[in-house]
Amino acid sequence: MFQQLRTNLKQAVLGQEHVIDHLLIGLLSEGHILLEDRPGTGKTTLAKSLANTLDAKFSRVQCTADTLPTDLLGMELFNPLTGSFEQRIGPLFANIVLVDEINRTTPRTQSALLEAMGEAQVTIGDTSYTLPQHFLVIATQNPFDGQGTFPLPHAQLDRFLFKLSFAPLDRRVEKALLQGAHLQPNTFQLPLEQLNTWKQEVQAITIEDAVEDYLLDVCDALRAHRDVEIGPSPRATLALLQAARARAWMHDRTYITPEDIKQLATPLLAHRLVLTLEATLKMTNGRLVQQILESLTVPTEV
Repeated sequence: MFQQLRTNLKQAVLGQEHVIDHLLIGLLSEGHILLEDRPGTGKTTLAKSLANTLDAKFSRVQCTADTLPTDLLGMELFNPLTGSFEQRIGPLFANIVLVDEINRTTPRTQSALLEAMGEAQVTIGDTSYTLPQHFLVIATQNPFDGQGTFPLPHAQLDRFLFKLSFAPLDRRVEKALLQGAHLQPNTFQLPLEQLNTWKQEVQAITIEDAVEDYLLDVCDALRAHRDVEIGPSPRATLALLQAARARAWMHDRTYITPEDIKQLATPLLAHRLVLTLEATLKMTNGRLVQQILESLTVPTEV
């Protein structure tokens, strides 16, 4: 059934196997996704296809400069007929929430997502409400149009498991797109409760001490690097372990390998780094992570 889910997403959004696999890792490890790419690449289609295949409740928020926190969370409204306040829940009360162009809304509204993404709950007035099970935020931003945007602060970026970009389509894939390959009807649908079983199996994935030490070596090396002002947080270390479990499960293994760590390190850690000003002029965050991976000794026995 999991492979059918993956196949459906590959059919809906052509040529993006890498992004789809990482999205599914996020789904299995309860980590949120930041998609940074130009408009028209299929980001919304991917989020909606995931929700439709899982029979999950989907909501979409189009962020603008005047979007308020209550537009995401909901609010308390006074009912004059009953003489009491009533709760009106916002779009965050869904399983899969697409927050489109998150960097176009103000820091005040961006911060409304922190509690939801970190604790799967929101506070409206004096009351906290638990969000639906299997809560996943997929946020998007356009990196090529900076006018009227508010860059995400480090604390917000640290809530995202992965920061991903779509690969350019080759001619063969784009021709298939023109011919409507992505429009084939999809009748396959999984019950959302299936995620409970899959997530339990992911949690049972084991990690040997040598591989666990390798994971810590990667994070420690980034924290100690002379070009890094802020390195991976403990949240990032735990997220890398959870994501590695999910990747191992997707590859039909019961244990994590160093390759799981290597394949996930860049999309999971790069956006969490703050480099020195001098370093930003000579390298990208992703390239620094790759340099660290190339410099470390990889355990050979698992």
